[in-house]
Amino acid sequence: MSQDTEQTGIDADTETDLIYGRHSVLAALEGKRYLNRIWILSKLRYDPRFHQLLSQAKAEGTVIDEVDYRRLEQMTQGASHQGIVAQVAPYAYLELSELIEQAKAASDRPVLIVADGITDPHNLGAIIRTAEALGAQGIVIPQRRAVGVTSAVAKVAAGALETFPVARVINLSRALEELKSANFWIYGAAANGSQPADAVEFSGSTVLVVGSEGEGLSLLTQRGCDVLVSIPLQGNTPSLNASVATGMVLYEVYRQRRGQTHHLESRPKESLQKPAQDGITEV
Repeated sequence: MSQDTEQTGIDADTETDLIYGRHSVLAALEGKRYLNRIWILSKLRYDPRFHQLLSQAKAEGTVIDEVDYRRLEQMTQGASHQGIVAQVAPYAYLELSELIEQAKAASDRPVLIVADGITDPHNLGAIIRTAEALGAQGIVIPQRRAVGVTSAVAKVAAGALETFPVARVINLSRALEELKSANFWIYGAAANGSQPADAVEFSGSTVLVVGSEGEGLSLLTQRGCDVLVSIPLQGNTPSLNASVATGMVLYEVYRQRRGQTHHLESRPKESLQKPAQDGITEV
């Protein structure tokens, strides 16, 4: 056993199953996620935000270790742990069919994200955090040539993963076909998109496909989209960070939907009546 292993109490194979940072661990505790072990600074253990939740977790079998700052630094390799680290079971991905079912149960016009080739965990974490905040129902990621749900992703997502489902698929093109069969309309965000995002009507069940900042959407993925959309840029910067682009297009989706809702609510009651048939007006 190496010196680092002795000091941390974990081995190299479990490092990817760590989450750290106050928001991430607090969300896991509040979401009743099972945590094998928690390492925490003594002064933080009795913080009102954590004390009762840690007591509950301990009663359910979680090992609570009070450690010093240096040990947490070693465990997270200098990442911003904010005084707390937890070891969790590997992330439980959904099947795509399960994600579709959950999304449709949650909304009559669900919105899903598909990430094509995102390799930067900070980008994926930011996309998940933004999508959850704006009301999307989940995200689909490929199994190969892309980052999965790691501790770094969870840290950037700042607790969003506790309520935001992730499906992992082997073949992204087949996943898009399955989404189409479930009556989702597929919009791909591309720099050379045929239509500006604010000129596209996002209605019905919606999938937004985003690619990496360097490569963008692959040609195969672009061919699987119903519509390609772009964000008109006025400056000299040729492209946007993937998470920023996702947030801007998602905001447009929900801006339109809020506008449609407000428009319906402000219309006189008689304008919401069905067309008269045979002299009868239905309300």
